[in-house]
Amino acid sequence: MEEIFLTDKELVKKAIEAKNNAYVPYSKFPVGAALLTKEGKVYTGCNVECASYGGTNCAERTAIFKAVSEGDRNIDAIAVVSDLDDYTYPCGICRQVIVEFGKGIKMIIAKSEDDFRVHTIDDLLPHSFTPEDLEKMDGGINNGI
Repeated sequence: MEEIFLTDKELVKKAIEAKNNAYVPYSKFPVGAALLTKEGKVYTGCNVECASYGGTNCAERTAIFKAVSEGDRNIDAIAVVSDLDDYTYPCGICRQVIVEFGKGIKMIIAKSEDDFRVHTIDDLLPHSFTPEDLEKMDGGINNGI
């Protein structure tokens, strides 16, 4: 695979494009995400709502699940954008799913393609519970299996 290196602004543009595909008939709150792997591949996602609400999926998790389903788990960065004239940060569930793949993942939280803030997921979810915590248990989670 050819390595592709995107700027933060280019990744935000891809998140904006993904936001336009959001299915949000209830909240009317479209969100888009674009995920960049360390190998340079991009996966996009949007939020998808359903009438039962519990089945709703956020844009960030949509992008992550697409990447993982294609065998890509080495996440470098995720850009997130909504229609608000403000920064839209990932919800708690999304933060937990993101940190599952590494504490150093770059988070680009955008108002627009020219106005964004850059953090790491560890900044957004300090003192997180990760797979490493399970390994600290008596011999680790896979001990004896």
